[in-house]
Amino acid sequence: MCVCPGPRRIAIPVRSSRLPLLSDAMPAPTHLFPLIRNCEISRICSTMCYCHHKHLCCLSSHFAHGHFRYAPQKKFAALCRPKENFYQFIHMRNYASTPQRFYLTPPQVNSILKANEYSFKVPEFDGKNVSSVLGFDSNQLPANAPIEDRRSAATCLQTRGMLLGVFDGHAGCACAQAVSERLFYYIAVSLLPHETLLEIENAVESGRALLPILEWHKHPNDYFSKEASKLYFNSLRTYWQELIDLNSGETTDVKEALINAFKRLDNDISLEAQVGDPNSFLNYLVLRVAFSGSTACVAHVDGVDLHVANTGDSRAMLGVQEEDGSWSAVNLSYDHNAQNEREVGRVKTEHPKSEEKSLVKQDRLLGLLMPFRAFGDVKFKWSIELQKRVVESGPDQLNDNEYAKFIPPNYHTPPYLTAEPEVIHHRLRPQDKFLVLATDGLWETMHRQDVARIVGEYLTGVHHQQPIALGGYKVTLGQMHGLLTERRAKISSVFEDQNAATHLIRHAVGNNEFGTVDHERLSKMLSLPEELARMYRDDITIIVVQFNSHVIGAYQNGEL
Repeated sequence: MCVCPGPRRIAIPVRSSRLPLLSDAMPAPTHLFPLIRNCEISRICSTMCYCHHKHLCCLSSHFAHGHFRYAPQKKFAALCRPKENFYQFIHMRNYASTPQRFYLTPPQVNSILKANEYSFKVPEFDGKNVSSVLGFDSNQLPANAPIEDRRSAATCLQTRGMLLGVFDGHAGCACAQAVSERLFYYIAVSLLPHETLLEIENAVESGRALLPILEWHKHPNDYFSKEASKLYFNSLRTYWQELIDLNSGETTDVKEALINAFKRLDNDISLEAQVGDPNSFLNYLVLRVAFSGSTACVAHVDGVDLHVANTGDSRAMLGVQEEDGSWSAVNLSYDHNAQNEREVGRVKTEHPKSEEKSLVKQDRLLGLLMPFRAFGDVKFKWSIELQKRVVESGPDQLNDNEYAKFIPPNYHTPPYLTAEPEVIHHRLRPQDKFLVLATDGLWETMHRQDVARIVGEYLTGVHHQQPIALGGYKVTLGQMHGLLTERRAKISSVFEDQNAATHLIRHAVGNNEFGTVDHERLSKMLSLPEELARMYRDDITIIVVQFNSHVIGAYQNGEL
């Protein structure tokens, strides 16, 4: 939620697929009533005083659009879309006074929902190990243009296990893109034994072909930056050289490896921006990466050992099937934001008592940033002197930008932000059926218990019927008959989605107040123009990992 500072601040959630009631704090302008269908009035009015997503966080026209995670200051209010412009936008669209409906057809809806879906089935035996992962489905639905979320999945070739992760960018997509390309290599290198590291370094020295470290599982849209590949490789090589020099002869702990990889990559992102590059394109790229930011939620699955490393407010959730066939959700990550009291306490203990009142304002770090942990975001990590030096010596696009030169308020004892992850280990059981990794765009629209039920029923094809919840609505007998008919049709028909992540996105965007997918609602949400889409929801990125219960049971019984 992005809220303009000052008297216009109204705490109404705007990124929701549900239709909120019209707020008493902000009466709707009456001249809009004949222009928009009644069911849409409250949505539009409840967003009029909010910042549009294209605000000061962009460092230039080459930077992707800003993010609701930042709250702009009053001095940059001109860079936010004021509500007056929204009125102009409404009239510019020339809505007719007679209600007109332009709905997408079911094939058009499916085309949009399935554009970024990807599935991968894991061989039960890959020649070395028996896998506890059956496969995974992933998908993305953009709200920003371009999308600021990223996803990654790869199999570790020189060690055991799989890596899967989602990355939620803010102030553009540059940092999320870099982290999605690089983090798994840092994790894989951190897990390698000393002998393998030496073998890789010797191959580089002698010009021989390198051992492959990762096998990537990518959708065609999940690209890698070829221009920066040499720079990224050199930084990674420096890291493994240091690991060789620091060799202790002990087996690497997965938790320690994950923490070290996260912290080292963030440090390299910062260092590359400080040093710069003689190539003007790369010089600007590393600055874009450093000044934007990204959260990360990564899972490492090896046999029955599941580790989740989380930095920020994306989430990991385990789907568990109970003995009676019902589904429950187990959190495997904690949000790093103002709603997490432990996280607020951590931030306060790292800074002087005199800053206690200014550290967290309006549920944001220094009144600006929603996640309390993230990659990049050097404006919350560098000293004021370093920020000024880098901006003044940087390219014109950076030096001429007001946001780049802006120093957060009450900025006295940096760093205020860290990329160090919180790592949770879980030993898989036969009843643990799947793992959901998703950016906050999903969790803002759906409760984890609903996610567990929807995915569980999709994977098993078994539906446990719940009483239809009316939520205080007055429903006629005819409407109730329609709801029951819709439910019966849904049960009797096969799923139109072949991808669990797509199925979940369909529910996240299209669910109505009765908990069923409403095609009309889904059609309207997917047909929103770019200027409006970000007002209703965030980018959504989901990975659903399905586990092999038979293999997990064999591990548990000591057979593997």
